Amino acid sequence: MKVTGLVPARFLTMVAHIVILIFILWSRDSNVKQCLPSTYTQSQYSEKDLQLIIGLSVGLGLFLFELIGFFGGITMFAPFQSLLSTAAHAGATVALVFFLFDFWSCDTYWYIFGFCSAFPAFTEIITMIIILRKTY
Repeated sequence: MKVTGLVPARFLTMVAHIVILIFILWSRDSNVKQCLPSTYTQSQYSEKDLQLIIGLSVGLGLFLFELIGFFGGITMFAPFQSLLSTAAHAGATVALVFFLFDFWSCDTYWYIFGFCSAFPAFTEIITMIIILRKTY
């Protein structure tokens, strides 16, 4: 099976998504402040900051499953998974850049997380199970 263009595209979009997630994690202060009312308490700030840290950390954690499947060669040449992963991570990269620079609400991150991190990770795990069942 020849899937030449999807492998590098998938790799590049995954790397772009990881880089923007790490960048948001390091510079999340302005995004957290945008999620709060004009006058807020320290406990409100801490709550939103923790919520964003958890979301970004879980997003990075889900990348572990995708990277295992991809770099392990299990799903590297699975065309459906490659196309889905490429589209989701490209969309996530664009959405997260807008999230970062337009200071979208913190609740918006969870939609991006669900469609662009959790869904590809779930399909990656399912694809790995299917491929490994056929192999062994």
